[in-house]
Parts: sequence; C-alpha cells; structure tokens
Amino acid sequence: MPVSQDNRAVMPGVMSHLPVNRLLVSLPADDYARITPSLRHVALTRNQVLVRQDEPMQLVYFPTGGVCSLVKTLQDGTVAEVATIGSEGAIGTSVFFGQRFAECDVLVQQPCECALVMDADAFKAEMDRRDAFFNHVIRYNQALMSQIMQTITCNGLHSAEQRCCRWLLMTADRTGRDEFLLTHEFLAEMLGVRRPTVTLVAERLQRSGLIQYRGGSVTIADRSRMEAASCECYHTLKNQMRRLLPDVEASLS
Repeated sequence: MPVSQDNRAVMPGVMSHLPVNRLLVSLPADDYARITPSLRHVALTRNQVLVRQDEPMQLVYFPTGGVCSLVKTLQDGTVAEVATIGSEGAIGTSVFFGQRFAECDVLVQQPCECALVMDADAFKAEMDRRDAFFNHVIRYNQALMSQIMQTITCNGLHSAEQRCCRWLLMTADRTGRDEFLLTHEFLAEMLGVRRPTVTLVAERLQRSGLIQYRGGSVTIADRSRMEAASCECYHTLKNQMRRLLPDVEASLS
C-alpha cells in the first residue's frame, strides 16, 4: 500500500488524502483494491448513534479515527460500555454471523472526520470469499470478544480508579492523542458508576499529576505512571491485539 509524505496510506480510488482504517490497510494490496469500490465515506460526529440496540443492522463501519463505544442498556435504563472501537477495527461485523439486530448501541464518543462504510450485503459477500479479508475480520472479532470479556471482568473486580486509568489509556491509543474531549457524566456512564465517583477519581488523578482536566477535555500528563496506576487489563488487551493482529497492533503502539 503506497504511503504519502505525511505517513498516511494512499487508498486507491478512495479519498487518499484522509486517514485510513488500520484493519483494512493491513490487507494485501490486491484484496484492498478489490473491496475499494464497495466503500464510501461518512463523517462520524460526537454523540452520534451509529447502531441502536435491537434495531436492524444495515451497514458495516470502518473508522479511520476517533473512538466508538459499544454500550449495553438494561431494562431499567442503566447503561455501561462493554468495548471501544477505533481505527483498528470495524463495527457491525456480526451481520456475517446471522445477527440481524444489534445487541447494543454504538455511540461515537470521539469524532472521526471520515469513516469507511460498506453495505451489509456487500460485506457478507466479501466474507464469503474466505480470503485475507475474512481472516482479518475473524481475527479482529476474536480480539473484540476478548475485549468484552476483559471489560466485564475488569468492571467486576477492579477499582473505579484502575478502570478509569484503563479507559483513558485505551481512548488515547485509539485517538492517537493524549488530549481529548471528555465529561465526567459521559465517563461515569461508560464505566457504569455514579458521576460523583468519577469526579473524586479525576480529582485524585489530577492532584497526583497523572492527568489535567479542564474545559471538558482531559490530558494524560504522565503516561508511564498512568499505566502503572491502571489495572492489568490495559496491557492484557494490547497483548491480545498484538497476538491476533500484529500488523494492526503495531500501528497503534
């Protein structure tokens, strides 16, 4: 895959001046060229709901930046995030396995100027070829399932502060920036805790010099200490991605 002077891969026939989806550009060039005509691009805006729980899934998204949250809503209205997806992955791939209706909401938490989108029927037809695209998507889905299982375990066993550190680190990895938009209310929903809990945790982290929080945005001020303050889940998830999709993980490090 050709690379431009600003280190962005050049995608044949599709908006070569924009960032790319790392899962797609890790494909062999011939495979990527074949699927390019099936892709179109859309902007993802903050708080946009791409998929709604229990509604039909008609599109598969390949973000080229930003972060999307998979959010499960219970009958009493409480919500919690079960996974995040950025340019390393894809959204809606479960349509290949016969999952017609979404199992959770997919919410854009950090905007993306351009995501690549494929109709579900075109996606399933490409998967039916059982070639490199199929292999990469299957491996990514295994990594996503591992993330969901690790998140459930983390939410049940680790402290709010450890979980907060993990979440901030994962968001920074996916955005490629140590500063990003965030409110206490949103973080509380994603972690499944009360807002005052997040406020207390954020104040402790700020006093310790790990983060800076102001004006609705957060900055990771000391990454090495933040990683030390996080639970083991952060490195476990990175290692799982590295094992399953080494080319994709290398671009996230």
